[in-house]
Amino acid sequence: MKVYLDNAATTKIDPRVLTKMKPYYLRHYGNASSIHALGQENDLLIKACKERIAKIFQTKPDSLVFTSSATEANNFIIKGVMRANQAEGKHLIVSAIEHPCVLNSARELADEGYRVDYLPVDSDGLVKLDELERMIKPDTVLVSVMAVNNEIGVIQDIAKISELVHRKGAYFHTDAVQAIPYLNLDIKKLKIDFMSLSAHKFYGPLGAGLAFINPDIKIRPLIVGGGQENGLRAGTYNVPAIVGLTEALILSYKERAAYIKKVKALRDYFWAKIKQAIPEVYLNGSLPKRTPNNLNIRFRRIEGEAILMDLSFKGIYVSTGSACSAQNLKVSATLKALGLDLADLNSNIRFSLGRYNTKAEIDYTVKCLKETVKRLRQFTPIV
Repeated sequence: MKVYLDNAATTKIDPRVLTKMKPYYLRHYGNASSIHALGQENDLLIKACKERIAKIFQTKPDSLVFTSSATEANNFIIKGVMRANQAEGKHLIVSAIEHPCVLNSARELADEGYRVDYLPVDSDGLVKLDELERMIKPDTVLVSVMAVNNEIGVIQDIAKISELVHRKGAYFHTDAVQAIPYLNLDIKKLKIDFMSLSAHKFYGPLGAGLAFINPDIKIRPLIVGGGQENGLRAGTYNVPAIVGLTEALILSYKERAAYIKKVKALRDYFWAKIKQAIPEVYLNGSLPKRTPNNLNIRFRRIEGEAILMDLSFKGIYVSTGSACSAQNLKVSATLKALGLDLADLNSNIRFSLGRYNTKAEIDYTVKCLKETVKRLRQFTPIV
């Protein structure tokens, strides 16, 4: 049996989405920046996609910018806003558990002379609002806090954070990559200034991202060239990917209730079976304030990578944290920020469930996991 439990890294594309995309590779392939009829058809299509997306997020179509990924969107927003608003200040605040693309963007700005502060979290992974209030200064330009953490699935109170940030006179950005479709992201109601998404996290295509940009706030482009997206993001439009992102987003929210019910039932069943079958297992991050697809579990006295590899040999695919850090195996900044003991920082597995998982797959995974943990603990020097 093959079991894919790494949906937070990427999801299998929905066949309905792929069907929508195919004509834009084979028949409607005009460059949307061209002035001939084939190109202008796709220009109108892109505008229509923005209108459909704008309705979901309660915003205006011209505030949306298509990108190649959420990583690009995050780089664009964080660097672009800070560089364009230097006259207002050079202070940036990001949470300590942001995705590496946010943390590395902040470090790059620090190298350029900007002042960066890292907002701490509590043991559940929730940002400390009292610390945020203390950290915001008159020269603070931007605060970036992800809506849902990519490793532990913890949901931040975006409404409260946004209200505090604006009351103190700064702008607010949220990386909402892991929030679809778990949160209703009403941009107007939540008063979000900037937001980032990536289609492949919600059964859309790879290579398709989205940035929401408050048009009233200055931002400097990250990619310059032909002036697409009102000069905010140059490059030939990836029309099939834009179509796929739009369709996947619409389907995700249309089928939201049934999807959430299914993954939550599977996740809760999975966690109960693990606790019953395996001793010394602990959940990282808050359970009640968590997306229903995520389990980040600490297995005492075993290296997480050893569990991952053993499960992979058995056809079960999981991760030890952010997929973007798979090549360096460094200690997770998120888990470190939770205050875990040093011995526990590399003993974690992230199981992220999705649309196509079944109860039979969960039963098989628990059976294999029990065998794996028992065998590996026989060789561990950790007591």
